[in-house]
Amino acid sequence: MKILYLIKKEFLEIFRQRELLFMMLIAPVFQLILLGYIVTTDIKNVPVGIIDLSTGTSTSRIINRIAGSGLFDIKNISRVNRDSVNELKKGDVKAIIVFRDPVKTGRSIPRYPEIQILLDGADSNSSGIAAGYFNGIIKNYILDDIESLGIAPIVKSKPLIRFNPELRSINYMGPGIVAVLLTIITLFITSLSIVREKEQQTIDTLLISRLRPYEIYIGKALPMGIVGLLNMCIGVLVAVLWFDIPVRGNLFYLLLSAIIYLMAILSYGMLISIFSSSQQQSLFYSWFSIITFILLSGLFTPLENIPVGLKWLVKINPLSYLVKIIREIFLKGNGIEQFYGDLLSLGLIAFVISSISIFNFKKFISK
Repeated sequence: MKILYLIKKEFLEIFRQRELLFMMLIAPVFQLILLGYIVTTDIKNVPVGIIDLSTGTSTSRIINRIAGSGLFDIKNISRVNRDSVNELKKGDVKAIIVFRDPVKTGRSIPRYPEIQILLDGADSNSSGIAAGYFNGIIKNYILDDIESLGIAPIVKSKPLIRFNPELRSINYMGPGIVAVLLTIITLFITSLSIVREKEQQTIDTLLISRLRPYEIYIGKALPMGIVGLLNMCIGVLVAVLWFDIPVRGNLFYLLLSAIIYLMAILSYGMLISIFSSSQQQSLFYSWFSIITFILLSGLFTPLENIPVGLKWLVKINPLSYLVKIIREIFLKGNGIEQFYGDLLSLGLIAFVISSISIFNFKKFISK
């Protein structure tokens, strides 16, 4: 029961530092809401310029569909040709659509204007998505118009989207952001635990106590794990209540995955704290690690895009497994039978990091 006094001491140390308490409990909520609106792949209100050189009536109907989609903001419509490249260079518009009369073929089929779409490729991701939206709007208009004339299209595709039918990027990014915030807060405060005792010269008090090394280790790590779980619960509530992200799976599996993940991240934080000689040094190591974890987690970019030579870094990154699991629980409603392989890999990583961390902690204690 002696370990309970150390756990109590750690909680008192946390609550005594009001700025740290704010960072742990209030800042994650603010960050999740802020990132939820900013970190998105959705495009809305893309500024568009239109050059209408056609004489047909189809052009105005296509323009109305583009304006009514809510995805584009038509800045200007010109009846004379302009320097499109110069317009894009100015940055006032991100896309320019040029309508021209079609070449006459003599065939008795509906004649639609020739359409040229010029996009600012500086932001390649947004340009690619915008191009897909443009093509979809134009294609749907032509198909609807052909059907209205009593002509059945040869092929008409109708994709059926599962799990995220509205294609809301926040449904995909939100759960991942919860996992990242859990990592940031937990790793930062854990990496300061031992090195703070060194700087305050109170580490000797712990060493001469009757606590065994593993009790000191658990007493230092456990409060941080509880704080991390509390942060995750707050994050899940914000994701569900604020952003209306559905939770289709069992939250018990999320809790189980988070506990195994915390074993890995707490051990890694303790390892940083053991080897650091100052709090500034431990914060530097933590920040570098967090950036690496996030870049290799699949949060922003698909893991399939990572070069083959770097895939092994993904395999040993615990955050990549948590991000994948939490998304499957939120969006797909998957049970443990679908992701038990990822959970076992996460458990293996946690076991290896914990073993290395405890071994080095014992060496530190015995000095």
